[in-house]
Formats: sequence, structure tokens, C-alpha cells
Amino acid sequence: MDNYKKAYIAGGCFWGMEDLIRKRAGIVDTHVGYQGGENSHPTYQNHPGHAESVEITYDPEITSFKEILDYFFRIHNPTTVDRQGNDKGSSYRSTIFIQNEEEEKIAKEVIDLVNKSGKWEDTVVTTLEPFSTFWPAEDYHQDYLVKNPNGYTCHFERFDSFI
Repeated sequence: MDNYKKAYIAGGCFWGMEDLIRKRAGIVDTHVGYQGGENSHPTYQNHPGHAESVEITYDPEITSFKEILDYFFRIHNPTTVDRQGNDKGSSYRSTIFIQNEEEEKIAKEVIDLVNKSGKWEDTVVTTLEPFSTFWPAEDYHQDYLVKNPNGYTCHFERFDSFI
């Protein structure tokens, strides 16, 4: 467990992101929460400026940050500002929360690959924000689509790998 790493991403409603990411090889654990906003201890009813994000714990011997980002860009639309499906607002922005220079370099590289692929009609608008406190969402949001298999999601695999 000492070798596990964490990644933090936001790409619309956190339920759908978490549900798909959790199933990937090398993903050890996921939690949904709020990140990048104005208040401490945000809640679903009060999270100004926060994105609905996913904390991903992964085994770097099985998967990499680059592979996680590749999948991230395949399961949500990174070309829409503050919107995924029916969800609108800054809570649903596409963001990678960067923890260090290596992650920033990899994120820029993957964004470049996604843009050059031409698979998305428009240019990626995903922002790179500095890591900020990850505030876990309420318990009823954790593993939501496991608990509610017919619950709402706008996330699905759209393309093969970009890398």
C-alpha cells in the first residue's frame, strides 16, 4: 500500500466518473467529493466553486497517471465548458487537479494527444488546477451507481485509447 498513488480529476457528475474508473485495472479505490472551490467542508447543497471530483487511488505498477488520463478523456466530453450531459455549471467542469510538475507535464502531453487525434470535434477545454483539499462527498454519493444501478449518468466509453 505504500507504493499506491492518488490522482484527482473532475469531468461532470462524479457518480458516472467513479463508476467507470473503479472497474479499471490497477484502480485500488475511489471516492467522490468536492475540490477547487471557495469553502471548507462543502456539501452537495453548499459547494461554491467546487468541482464534483473523484479521488483515485491506484497501483502504479499496474496503471499509470497517463493511462488514467487517457481513460478520463474517453469517458466524458472534455470540449464543453462547465457542462456534461444535462448537468450545467462550474461543478461539472472538466479539470485535472495537478499535484506536481510531473503530473502537469503528463496532463499537457495527453491533452495534446487528444487534440491531435481529431476524435473530438472541438478543442479540449479541460483546465489544470493546482491540487487543493479533496473534501469527500456525503455517504449517499459514494458508490452511488453501485447502490442505484439505474441511476443517472452521462458517462460512457466513447473512443479507443489516445495514447
